[in-house]
Amino acid sequence: MSDRRLTPANERVAASHLRGQVQADTFVDGAPATIKGVVVDLCARPAGKRDRQLLLGAAVAVYERLDGWAFVQSKRDGYVGYIPETTLGAPKTTTHRVSSPATHAYETESFKSRDLLHLPFGAEVEIVSELHKFFETPLGFIPKKHLRPVDQLFTDPATVAQLFFGVPYLWGGNSTRGIDCSGLVQASYHACGHLCAGDSDMQADGLGRALNTDEPLQRGDLIFWKGHVAMMVDAETMIHANAHHMAVVYEGLSQATLRIKAQGDGEITAKRRVL
Repeated sequence: MSDRRLTPANERVAASHLRGQVQADTFVDGAPATIKGVVVDLCARPAGKRDRQLLLGAAVAVYERLDGWAFVQSKRDGYVGYIPETTLGAPKTTTHRVSSPATHAYETESFKSRDLLHLPFGAEVEIVSELHKFFETPLGFIPKKHLRPVDQLFTDPATVAQLFFGVPYLWGGNSTRGIDCSGLVQASYHACGHLCAGDSDMQADGLGRALNTDEPLQRGDLIFWKGHVAMMVDAETMIHANAHHMAVVYEGLSQATLRIKAQGDGEITAKRRVL
């Protein structure tokens, strides 16, 4: 059975490559578009619950526009869902990505000018011109120190995860405005150029390789429980977004293992290494 989260098909329309695999009234090629909202909920149905989020500049394929909602698929991780049609923009090539926990787009080339937008880590923009301390973009002027070219990747996912320390927990969240456990892992590995699913069940099944029980843990390793994932920052300490602390926090692995078991969520189910 196909996974709804990754299958661009509903009862009316489906992607052309799914012809013969699913039932739909119409089969279409997805039209390219770019997310122009800063942080956009990707919902399981129109006005439904959030599955994940898409950030500014993300590329999507649009399969349907109906009653103010667009049925789309993320180009990066393949996730499918509904977003408000107003958050879609024309396809464009982004040049730079926010590489600090957050930044602002200003009205002029001055930090004292009016701030126009608050942009989270990972949001992507197009540079118009380079000034002394700012990049000019169609959205405003952004400090150069807060951006890096989209092809200039981070090398350590744990370093990226640590940028999110203290960010509030948000179920289905994908940004420094709010994030959940699998969103934190996805953001960290995407920033390092590794494809990564957005939900912990998929991460546990296909991300990296399984660790043997006798292999010592190292920085960047992933620890899974049923419905939860954490990343090691060293052999004994992990960082994770969790609903117990309602934030991204550091926690000792042994302490977390006891706490999670005591609250009824069972034992560790998997350990994986990506790098």
